[in-house]
Amino acid sequence: MAGLQLDFGPLKEPIGFIKLLEWIFAIFAFATCGGFNGKTALNVECQNATDSQEYAAAFQYPFRLNHIVIIPATVCNQSKNTFLTGDFSSSAEFFVAIAVLAFLYCIAALVLYIGYLHVYRDGNRGPMIDFIVTMIFAFLWLVCSSAWGKGLTDLKYATNPSVIIDNVPICSGLAKCSSAGVSGMGSLNVSVVFGFLNLILWCGNAWFVYKETSWHAPPEPPKQDPGNVAPPPQNP
Repeated sequence: MAGLQLDFGPLKEPIGFIKLLEWIFAIFAFATCGGFNGKTALNVECQNATDSQEYAAAFQYPFRLNHIVIIPATVCNQSKNTFLTGDFSSSAEFFVAIAVLAFLYCIAALVLYIGYLHVYRDGNRGPMIDFIVTMIFAFLWLVCSSAWGKGLTDLKYATNPSVIIDNVPICSGLAKCSSAGVSGMGSLNVSVVFGFLNLILWCGNAWFVYKETSWHAPPEPPKQDPGNVAPPPQNP
């Protein structure tokens, strides 16, 4: 029977329980990265000015800093706006994309385990496809978490007020600049941690999915009908 047969038993088994954890951890991964908002700020005191003015640049996912103005052109009679430096969108978007795809695949797999486990285990194609996809996601989690970890390190460097002061032309002649603070990036650190936790979960899940395939336990050969067994040879 190929119809729906609800059974929540697989959630108590490693194959279903780990998939549920993967679903939850994928949510935390893309939420902590994609939902981040921060800012970096400078105090700028123009020549012949009596006080300084604070200028802040807000940045958020996908972290295209080179599109964000830190000091407007009107400050200290500049000829153009001063932008932050760096574009970290590729690693951030790759990380979030893998997290969202993993989230969607976990939903599909959980529906299959809970409602169609009899179909899943009836043949060998389902477990094999599940195992291959699980291994692909494990590899992708390794790649995207490593890339985003490197991107986050560069993002912290690019938004450091001291680094910005060294790279902003106005601060080397037209004005005196000082740091006015930068937002903490704890949630982004957590996103990297969740990325590598997902890697561990998907690698562990691959083993339990592998056990469902015929590669781990080949199907037993059909039993021979005792009635068709040839009689033992007679001794002369």
